[in-house]
This record gives sequence, structure tokens and C-alpha cells, in this order.
Amino acid sequence: MAESENRIRVIFSPTKENPFVVIYKPHNLPSAPLLENEKNNALYEASLLFPEINSVKGRKEIEKGLVHRLDTVTSGLILIATDQAFYDGILEIQKENGFIKSYRAQCNVIPDTNQVLPGFPKNLNKSSDLLKCNDIVYAKSFFRGYGEGLKEVRPVTENSGFSALKKLKNKVEYETKIQILSKQREMASVVCTISKGYRHQVRCHLAWSGLPVINDPLYNPYNKEKNITEDILFEAFSFEFIHPFTKEKINFSL
Repeated sequence: MAESENRIRVIFSPTKENPFVVIYKPHNLPSAPLLENEKNNALYEASLLFPEINSVKGRKEIEKGLVHRLDTVTSGLILIATDQAFYDGILEIQKENGFIKSYRAQCNVIPDTNQVLPGFPKNLNKSSDLLKCNDIVYAKSFFRGYGEGLKEVRPVTENSGFSALKKLKNKVEYETKIQILSKQREMASVVCTISKGYRHQVRCHLAWSGLPVINDPLYNPYNKEKNITEDILFEAFSFEFIHPFTKEKINFSL
């Protein structure tokens, strides 16, 4: 792929003091390769512009300096390290829940999502039909793979059945803060914040709370098993962290 064909947008280019790249990934572009030499992903496109990314050894060797991923269908901001020391430092900050990511979404209001879609625990304490503007919901759960090929995930709680609990690979609890910005009878605008992420976490927690993302092909009952051509209305619009070298708070937001 030629450099001019890159689909990503560079938000921040690396400097000596800030050895990292911030890019904007569009919908339906994978964040990273699954196999060596794959080119259809945001990491590869960023490495064409900033080859120093390839000098960083990540948690997965194939992911180089990629600090975090977004779901393929999700658009938004991604942080990529161009220096090993910065990468190692930001990894420690992530472990201490110091890397905060925020998402915005347009959602359908479907209070019984967890009853329509199989495998979900009981409703959260406050059902979506009772939520009002400025209400905040904290969705907390473990996660397990679900469905054919484990392409989806499901929340698991201490009150889940034995079958769900035994499928946990690790008993780590994940929390999503969901703030209702506006709400009509059948639609809501929300902002979600996490400090520790699991695959599909925010989308799944929104569905569990009765607020599945519009056009979500996996977690919205209106879209399930339909050929949805519109982009999911879900974007990673902000993140912040403490710089591992300067100890300053760094924030990028759209």
C-alpha cells in the first residue's frame, strides 16, 4: 500500500519529548494484524509514516508499539509508541488504571436487551426505561467469550450460573461508566469511560444496560443477523494518561 493510500489520519506526530503517535482509525479497519505481514490494518498504515514504530517490542511482537486496540467496527483515537522506554512506561500506567479512554455513542433504548439476546445476566439495577438525562450507570462484570467462534462476549457476575462462571479465563472485573447526555423515548446519547478494557467491553455493557449502540451488528437486537451497511454510531473520542517521563497529564480529544 502506498503512503498516499493511508486511511488513517495523524493527530499527533512524535517528538523527542513525546515519542508516540496518535492516529484516528476509521470504521471497519482493523487496529492491528493477526498474522505477520498483514497490511490491512491501522498499525501497518501508521508504520509506513513512522517506521520507528517497528523498533518497539510490544506485549505481542506482531503489535509493535501499539498501546491499545479498537474493535474493527469502531472509529476513533489510537496511541502508538515509537520508543521502547515510553512503551514500557505507558504499560505500567495502564496496569495501574491510569490510561483513561472515553467513547461516545448513539443508542437505541431497549430495556429488555438482555432478555432478547441470550447469555446475558439479569438487568442492571436501573433499567434503561427509567434512566434520565445526566444519570450515570456503572456496569461492572467479568467477561467470557460467547457464541459461534466466540465472536461475541457476555458479562459474567458473581450471581451468574456455574456454567458461565467456569468459562472465565481470568477473574478480572471490568467497569464501564455510562453517562446519559440526552434521552428520548427510543434513543439516547451517551458517553462511556473506562480505565481497563476488554474486547467489546463498552458495546456489551451498553447492551446489558438496555442501551445497545445503533447499527451494532453483534449487540443490538434490531440489527442482529441483518445485513447492516451503515457504520456503527460509536467512536473512541478521547483518552488521557500521565506521561511516563514528564509526569504531566496528557489528553487528546476530538
